[in-house]
Amino acid sequence: MKYHITTYGCQMNEADSQRVASELEKLGYRATRDAESADVIVLNTCVVRQSAEDKAYGRLMSLKPLKQARPDLVLGLMGCLVGVRDASPLQKRFPFVDVFLPPSDPTKLVALLRERTPTLHAPITAEEDYQIARRERETSYELMDADLILPAHERGNLVSAHVPIVYGCSHVCTYCIIPYRRGIERSRSIGEIAAEVHALVAQGVREITLLGQIVDRYGYDVPDGPRLPDLLRAIHAIDGLKRIRFLTSHPLYMTDELLDTIATLPKVCEHIEVPIQSGDDAMLKKMKRGYTADEYRALIARIRARLPHAGIATDIIVGMPGETEAQFLGTYDLLQELQLDVAHVAMFSPRPNTVAARWADDVPPEEKERRRKAIDDLQAEVVGKINAKLLGQTVEVLVEEKIKNRWKSRTRTNKLVFFEDDTGEWQGKLANVKIEWTGPWSMIGTAI
Repeated sequence: MKYHITTYGCQMNEADSQRVASELEKLGYRATRDAESADVIVLNTCVVRQSAEDKAYGRLMSLKPLKQARPDLVLGLMGCLVGVRDASPLQKRFPFVDVFLPPSDPTKLVALLRERTPTLHAPITAEEDYQIARRERETSYELMDADLILPAHERGNLVSAHVPIVYGCSHVCTYCIIPYRRGIERSRSIGEIAAEVHALVAQGVREITLLGQIVDRYGYDVPDGPRLPDLLRAIHAIDGLKRIRFLTSHPLYMTDELLDTIATLPKVCEHIEVPIQSGDDAMLKKMKRGYTADEYRALIARIRARLPHAGIATDIIVGMPGETEAQFLGTYDLLQELQLDVAHVAMFSPRPNTVAARWADDVPPEEKERRRKAIDDLQAEVVGKINAKLLGQTVEVLVEEKIKNRWKSRTRTNKLVFFEDDTGEWQGKLANVKIEWTGPWSMIGTAI
């Protein structure tokens, strides 16, 4: 029995697909890259922008002939396209889909498969398959009796994994569809998260990225609950784990305690993702972000005071309804001033049910594209200069995989580094690399 999962969108969707794969592995299914040979196909969708939603619809319709030719094929639609509310409009529109799954929850798929095949259970053969693969790779780790099981081909090979710690969002920025599709903010317990991290580490994972729509609000929905610093300290104690990251943060909740915790825990990387979205105060108010450009400047100064070598990433939206050229230039000038390591740029796309969907989308598409390209060009220049400062220096990297004749790795600040070395197996290990070439998007060096 085989399954195939197609995932669009963010890291949270990747983690959700990982959870689906785990549940299918427990039932005895095995992953395949060939959708046509699969017994179960899951399409995990994103609707954060119209282009992502259109891509999901296109892929879904391409699967319709396959489902018609093979009625026993189980076809599942998952993610933000389905959302946490009534899926009946989608059921009417796509009657060939067998099951509609809300984000992060494979329960209905598992129930359907058990109903169709009552003999399905968590089989002994899954463990046997794993032990065979383990012996073939001549590795020494052992699979824990854990809730989350990686696909067989990833056990011992996956270096970095994502772990959701808070689902949904209650912040309701005016442009954002996530609260309507993923529901209100819900934090997982430290014990549940730690058990998942333990399981992943036992299967060869060496780096964990903790996920949340607003990750630094972890625990805020629980009266007297834990906070992200508490979780970081708990995860830090897990043997075998080499690195911890978290994303995406909100400027309002990036506390001094959190920054000090990062500074004092060696496994937590100096890699901060904290979106500003706009450099104009009137636009930030219209977005309902809750801070000003000067307050964001002060935050960046606080981060750099406590974490002098931190890599800082941000998100930008260009072409929000009503955004003038002067307001866009406020964003451009702020990025030029702050010299951040990454700026993810998105062109505004009206999304259903959001406040911004009621406003006239009055910035022409070609103007949105011009602004997006201007930010990208600026960042290429900024990051090129930042990375050039590393020329000749030695950096610590975690090696992810080998691509052709080069090892692919990342620094603690999430910069991509390639190096050649045929003297040993580097995957999953930390290496010291002397940087010999730098560009805006990657660097090349030699392992020392």
